[in-house]
Amino acid sequence: MQIGFVGLGKMGANMVRRLIERGGHEVVVWDRDPRAIAELARAGARGAESPEDLAQMLAPPRLVWLMVPAGAPVDVALDALVGTTTRGDVFVDGGNSFYKDSMRRAEALAARGQHLLDVGTSGGVWGREHGYCLMVGGAPEAFARARPALETLAPPNGFAHVGASGAGHFCKMVHNGIEYGLMQAYAEGFALMEASQFGFDLAKVATLWNQGSVVRSWLLELAQRALEDDPRLEKVSAWVDDTGAGRWTVQAAVEHAVPTPAIAAALFARFRSRAEQSFADRVLATLRKQFGGHAIKSRG
Repeated sequence: MQIGFVGLGKMGANMVRRLIERGGHEVVVWDRDPRAIAELARAGARGAESPEDLAQMLAPPRLVWLMVPAGAPVDVALDALVGTTTRGDVFVDGGNSFYKDSMRRAEALAARGQHLLDVGTSGGVWGREHGYCLMVGGAPEAFARARPALETLAPPNGFAHVGASGAGHFCKMVHNGIEYGLMQAYAEGFALMEASQFGFDLAKVATLWNQGSVVRSWLLELAQRALEDDPRLEKVSAWVDDTGAGRWTVQAAVEHAVPTPAIAAALFARFRSRAEQSFADRVLATLRKQFGGHAIKSRG
């Protein structure tokens, strides 16, 4: 199918490549950085000079996928596009937007006869090779329109329509909150072993635990990889950032009166990491870099 794609950062660029390489889709791309456009043009995409130019290069009804930072950048991108698009067009927000913003945007687009799909996207920098887990909210007819792209981007059984507008980003928000808790548990466990008298080879333990144990996981595989490269994570600062989803998860838990103590504690641990150094926080910072390509602060 023909797809417009706005936002060519780490994940966006890899998604475009997967759409071209795995699905043979025709992808028209735009980004604020002309170098990113040129790079993907060499990979088989068609470059646009502006969001408006991108819309004009697509035959209606259009499918335009946005991979831009949450918040105002999504509104700016939609504002630039909707003036040159028509009824029946479908916009996909594949970033980590706040679910209430997605509900608001979907309502505004519906008044124009257009659709917004809010797609929670998980897979990080590894998605190009392994596929992305896609949690889709929005109208069923819009989901059906986007299905060929979703099938290409996801691994088998890796995408689903999870509910009305906002549901996709709510699902991804909770996913990220769970991720915070899992990462914190691994970080604390490895910190305890690192502090013990036994001189554990932590990479060896991570490899062992991935062989049939109940705590085996992809995150643990990433920990193994990082520990093999830097056994005591001496190159990594213990500063652990957060991109908002963990905060939104805790806020939603308060709104719905659902206790989420592990997720809340993991979020607060990230705040604490910015005031002191610890091995556990170096594990957390390393895992974020491993799965998402997030920048880390080097120890200096």
